[in-house]
Amino acid sequence: MSKRYDQYCPIACSLGLVGERWTLLVVRELMHGPKRYTDLVDGLHGIGTNILAVRLKELEAAGLVERRKLPPPAASTVYELTPTGQELRPVLHELARFGARLMGPPPPDALEPGWLMHALELALSPLCQGSTIAFRVGDEEASLVNCTATPGIAEDYDVLVETDATGFYHLVVDRKLEGVRIDGDVAALEQLLDGFAASPLPA
Repeated sequence: MSKRYDQYCPIACSLGLVGERWTLLVVRELMHGPKRYTDLVDGLHGIGTNILAVRLKELEAAGLVERRKLPPPAASTVYELTPTGQELRPVLHELARFGARLMGPPPPDALEPGWLMHALELALSPLCQGSTIAFRVGDEEASLVNCTATPGIAEDYDVLVETDATGFYHLVVDRKLEGVRIDGDVAALEQLLDGFAASPLPA
């Protein structure tokens, strides 16, 4: 890695591995599964291809990412997180939780297709207590099933949440119900949101 700190400190050690610009965003993309180089370029708007190549090389050298050749007919090279790289998931979860409180609701056209499932997977799945919770947010549909994000509205859900992107943000971050429709077990939703907000949902 290019950045090292002359300190015997676990935080300094971690930052020496993943503290460079774009590095944790590369890890974020790979949390969703193996990706081709072109997939990473598409998902990381604004990154230079030379920077991406360097970051991937650094992550490989650190043992956090590995390359794998897919069998025919795909025969593509993909990048994926190693078991050690996967250990960064709770780090990204806490960064997502921290940042969500500061960034405010999404402006128009800020969200891309598939954002809801990614949000559930990274930010909310660690808080899941085992209930099946489905979300319909604008045109997006995704569910938490066995603490795993899945596309679409799950069958036999415990609770269904319907709102728009702004309502979803305020529900998760501020515990506000304006513009939110909840069908089913409100207690299951409360358990999910406990990591983001301290006060209970109103009855």
